[in-house]
Amino acid sequence: MITIAYGIDIAGLTYDVLAASDIGAYLKPGSKIAIKPNLVNDRPASDGATTHPEVVEGIIIFLKEYGLDDIRIIEGSWVGGFTNSAFKKCGYEQLSRKYDIPLIDLKKDSYTSKKYDKYSIDICDEALNTDFLINVPVLKAHCQTNLTCCMKNLKGCIPDSEKRRFHSLGVHEYVAALNALLKPGYNVVDGVCGDLSYEEGGNPVAANRIIAGRNPLLVDSWCAELIGYRFEEIEHLAYGERFGVGERYSKDTRIVELNSEDKPVFETRSNRAAGRYRDLIEEKAACSACYSSLIYALHRLAGKTCASGKIHIGQGFKGEAGSGIGIGVCTKGFESYVPGCPPKATDILSALRRR
Repeated sequence: MITIAYGIDIAGLTYDVLAASDIGAYLKPGSKIAIKPNLVNDRPASDGATTHPEVVEGIIIFLKEYGLDDIRIIEGSWVGGFTNSAFKKCGYEQLSRKYDIPLIDLKKDSYTSKKYDKYSIDICDEALNTDFLINVPVLKAHCQTNLTCCMKNLKGCIPDSEKRRFHSLGVHEYVAALNALLKPGYNVVDGVCGDLSYEEGGNPVAANRIIAGRNPLLVDSWCAELIGYRFEEIEHLAYGERFGVGERYSKDTRIVELNSEDKPVFETRSNRAAGRYRDLIEEKAACSACYSSLIYALHRLAGKTCASGKIHIGQGFKGEAGSGIGIGVCTKGFESYVPGCPPKATDILSALRRR
């Protein structure tokens, strides 16, 4: 079952979509609840990268009316980001004070190694030691995985060292393995104005919708079609199906729509911007923050760069030397490189313009 509501009252819309969903079948009295938004960086939700605090507020109101008060908000921003800054700038400190709910920075949390098949993954204890995890991603495009939504949002529940390792070993299958180990009690997708170019924000597309469902793979496969991707184009979904994370969306999936008269009448599909620049890049196990900064710079240049040869990026270039340009500290052996872990997009932009 997938429930969708359309409108502009974000907190009210979120409450309504939960009230119309089947979440009540899974909530138990006295449960310890963790709400995990997407605060990948500290940009406001209106930029299209982070979860609107009003969505989380709607969830909190619903839970409290349900008699559940042991609630916390947990998150770990991407590598190079600062979760506490995101909590502050994205409106979560104010939300915390209003409802007396703690904010937990998972970058500072302990973690436990869990194993699924051949995959051993360190997972933050706050995410593991909760009775009911509510996953609150943003529906948006991603420069490496095409889509980021429910399944990939759980990557914020692992330490930074593990985030880097995911990219060195294969982000698609490791995201799926993480979902086989860490199972949300429910998923509430912020589809208000996600960036349909890439994950860092700056190109929001107003769609004014909230989407909810129990299974992350089911919800993600529906959301992928919503923004113009086939199931097969999102590798971590295919791995997730293979790992038993859930079933994919089909014509038999029950869809419940609220306020369908407010559905967007304009195009809300990904413009596949990141794909336009892949021929310019030689990538080996690049972390998302680094790769995203490069895509932003190339987008600003409209793909017109004076760099001779391909642009090199990723952990796989550690210790290698080359005559071209490298992005990030992992490529410091190249003739020229942009320092940082991750480097600033503005620095990459300047370097590409100089060559």
